[in-house]
Amino acid sequence: MEPIELLGYCAGFLTAGSFLPQVLKTWQTKSTKDISLGMFVVYVFSTLLWILYGYFIGAWPLMATNGAILVMSSFILIMKIKYK
Repeated sequence: MEPIELLGYCAGFLTAGSFLPQVLKTWQTKSTKDISLGMFVVYVFSTLLWILYGYFIGAWPLMATNGAILVMSSFILIMKIKYK
């Protein structure tokens, strides 16, 4: 693995991991009153676009990072819609 690719995976791991506290808090409290629905709709869509972009340029760290973020942000979006 090239050092620049390793850098990408490290940055991606930290970025994706930053969503975990929000996911856990949302799951535990079932409260999403302070989370913006519009922001998460746009964020989920933009994450899908980043995954497509990563696929077309062959950037696996980009796809892996955004795949993990997509799962977590989609969970938050679903919880936002469910517990509105």
